Amino acid sequence: MKEIKNFINGEYVASSRTFDKHSPLTGEVIAKVHEADRAQVDAAVAAARAALTGPWSRMSVAERVEKLYALADGINRRFEEFLAAECADTGKPRSLASHIDIPRGAANFKIFADVVKNVPTEFFEMNTPDGRGAINYGYRTPVGVVGVVCPWNLPLLLMTWKVGPALACGDTVVVKPSEETPQTAALLGEVMNEVGIPPGVYNVVHGFGPDSAGEFVTTHPGVDAITFTGETRTGEVIMKAAARGARPVSMEMGGKNAALVFADCDFDAAIEGTLRSAFVNSGQVCLGTERVYVERPIFDRFVAELKHQVEGWKIGLPEDADTKLGPLISKEHQNKVLSYYKIAVEEGATVVTGGGVPDMGTRYAGGSWIQPTIWTGLSDNARVLREEIFGPCCHIMPFDSEEEVVAKANDNVYGLACAIWTRDVARAHRVAQRMNVGTSWVNSWFLRDLRTPFGGAKQSGIGREGGVHSLEFYTELKNVCIKL
Repeated sequence: MKEIKNFINGEYVASSRTFDKHSPLTGEVIAKVHEADRAQVDAAVAAARAALTGPWSRMSVAERVEKLYALADGINRRFEEFLAAECADTGKPRSLASHIDIPRGAANFKIFADVVKNVPTEFFEMNTPDGRGAINYGYRTPVGVVGVVCPWNLPLLLMTWKVGPALACGDTVVVKPSEETPQTAALLGEVMNEVGIPPGVYNVVHGFGPDSAGEFVTTHPGVDAITFTGETRTGEVIMKAAARGARPVSMEMGGKNAALVFADCDFDAAIEGTLRSAFVNSGQVCLGTERVYVERPIFDRFVAELKHQVEGWKIGLPEDADTKLGPLISKEHQNKVLSYYKIAVEEGATVVTGGGVPDMGTRYAGGSWIQPTIWTGLSDNARVLREEIFGPCCHIMPFDSEEEVVAKANDNVYGLACAIWTRDVARAHRVAQRMNVGTSWVNSWFLRDLRTPFGGAKQSGIGREGGVHSLEFYTELKNVCIKL
């Protein structure tokens, strides 16, 4: 049985207590994960603090950049190991993880290394009463020890999206990966050692939330800042913990994202984009689309074509090249998504396709499989139109005017992203700027320039990441005023 240990101060450390990691494919136990206790979290934070004030702080920016480039190359050298670990933990198709999760997870280190070595600060000259003047200049220092709490849907990519800029800025980290996906965060420790990242710069502690590693990290007085991606309720708990000591937080939380499909759109492109945004990664994408609004003249055609397309997606094993949909992450999450499938029917939805569990045969009967599902016919107040489901499902509703659809799309507590499909350039700009979200895609979805700001509005998050915006969180910007 594989054992996944904590990584503290450059070494793998066992715990007195372990928990089971189950395969999403079969439900079988595939690993024993060592759950960090409070003393081990204390040790991880102490190691991070020592590295922060020791060898890591003494490196120049150029030296840190060189290490981060080597780190990215190290992940790519062991690409197949990271890919196997990610697919084992999540059950996602290899075709997806090999295209997005692993290469982009590695690239995050190079991207933020480039940002750090090129970003300017401020310089101002000012007059003084004696006529001699003064100058002011800004400089950045690391924010300190950063607690990184990661989700399970894109484990390596979303972890390095935080660890990359933190390390580039000279911070050290204590990472708490999801209990569902511990393997790639642990494996990264080996690469850290291989490329000479000093012990204590990168630490990983496994466990759960309350009364476990998650709580121990986020409440620890030695953690200077906390970055989190996950559901809003968990984010609210972490914000309360961060309030003690007035520590900064960066939060990307839930979403109930909308697609606005106008009749003048490129129909095939809108279908392809909505298909991916609603169903890729079995709908387990924070930026995914669960609410689709289609202008009435093309509504029936759109529903029929989306149904036809998704019914052609193969539900299967990660290693099968033609697999489009894997299982959900766990039986617990499967039960949650199925409960919403039931609620939709109780609320009066028309089930266009799906709505249940596919027959995967005896060997995989214990897995967390689910059918991609499309609904129509619900009112704006239906729960499946208000609450985040995080599964491969969407509701499609007709609309008659721009004003109507903007109001409907914005009428939600979340505000992470949206997709707008139209050939009208003026409408594209007009609607995109009226959306109460962090990212508005026009005629695309999941297209990311990592220099741009990323984050959510309303209950979808606090703060922005990406490019120089990440530096605003992972550094303290200070000012020096010199009297001439």
